[in-house]
Amino acid sequence: MLARGMARELLPEELRAAVRWGAAFVRSRYSAPKKERHTIVIRRVLGGISLGGGYNENDLFDAALTYLATKINPQSMSRLCLSRTRNKEPGGSASWSTLLSMENGGSTADTFQGVEFRWTSIENGGNDGKSRAQESLELSFDAEHTETALDKYVPFIMSTAEDLRLRDRALKIFLNESSSWRGINHHHPATFDTLAMDPAMKQAVMADLDRFLKRKEYYRRIGKAWKRGYLLYGPPGTGKSSLVAAMANYLRFNLYDLDLSGVYDNSCLQRLLMDMPNKSILVIEDIDCSFDTMSREKDGKLRQAADTDYTDTDEDGDVGARGYFQGRERNKMTLSGLLNVIDGLWSTTGEERIIVFTTNYKDRLDRALLRPGRMDMHVYMGHCGWEAFRTLARNYHLVDDHALFPEIQQLLAAVEVTPAEVSEMLLRSEDVDAALRVLMEFLKARRSKTNDKQNDGIITG
Repeated sequence: MLARGMARELLPEELRAAVRWGAAFVRSRYSAPKKERHTIVIRRVLGGISLGGGYNENDLFDAALTYLATKINPQSMSRLCLSRTRNKEPGGSASWSTLLSMENGGSTADTFQGVEFRWTSIENGGNDGKSRAQESLELSFDAEHTETALDKYVPFIMSTAEDLRLRDRALKIFLNESSSWRGINHHHPATFDTLAMDPAMKQAVMADLDRFLKRKEYYRRIGKAWKRGYLLYGPPGTGKSSLVAAMANYLRFNLYDLDLSGVYDNSCLQRLLMDMPNKSILVIEDIDCSFDTMSREKDGKLRQAADTDYTDTDEDGDVGARGYFQGRERNKMTLSGLLNVIDGLWSTTGEERIIVFTTNYKDRLDRALLRPGRMDMHVYMGHCGWEAFRTLARNYHLVDDHALFPEIQQLLAAVEVTPAEVSEMLLRSEDVDAALRVLMEFLKARRSKTNDKQNDGIITG
């Protein structure tokens, strides 16, 4: 203050003006220029009226609200908008969804790939009581990041919002009726955590599903339909249906349970496939029962033709693979039609689909169904092992260890029982000690029966 006062008294005004000009020149020369900002306006309602007479809703606006709800910190914002929506479901049940959003004038920042984006909620009009208030979101960023915003950030918001909606939605299972689907809510509680199967195989299935979801661009680059096939095989009661339910709950995909006996012809099968949306699981249970098994004594070239050629006659003039199967089926749907649906031109009518076949007898299936590209991963669902039993004991009685565990482990190694049989024994009592004793008696009886059969075989031999 003393220096400024002395300068005003001792220096003439012209010299002081020159000093100010020089300081301003130095600041403009060496200070960083102010970056240009761009703003994208995302309105809730698009211009014009829809065909139904209502307003055209902007899907990007809803997706942005869903996405920003995961980014808003309630503790850092003084004003927030809270909404709860009641979603009615068939059967009279209902679920509630809660959404946090910014109030008019509120703003929040988000960082994507090192770039900061700022969101602001704006509401215009509606104050005169006649016009409708126009809600919109403004997305602002440095102009140099415009390409990132349009080509990467906005698509990321859309895909993230879709994943969030899939995670929160009620799953459904659809059954085919003629050439259409009928859906009901699917509440199967099976998850990979509760699934009684070999831990290594369980982790392999989960890793394979995760890898599949991330490979959209990879499938597009190599020219293949974005789908994945799984064959679940093993004795009855080993958890094949539970694994299908766990896959649906893990991916949050709806199930489409295809009953081939209700499909009249190949055209009907194609229409059913076309009506399946993306992010779905197509399930055909007991596939070995859907088609008559070809004789293993028949000329091997006919079976090879079923995998590569669908002509009506082979090179010797005999009936070909397609004609053979058409003659064997009760209706006009053929094995070749099914193969074309899961691995032919019709398989490209959707994306991000899972196809699951289950069977108790893998050796009865035609090789045409089993090759990679149709059934990419074969998952054996075997008898109840030690780790599978521990999962069941934890599910049913919340125990990870017990004095009877060592003896049960020895018995499981000596006999073959299914997870379904073990589950039934564990359900016999709510008391863990009583339930485990019932299981031990069952396993001992099974071991005795197995030993008797083996002894009878030795004597007979």
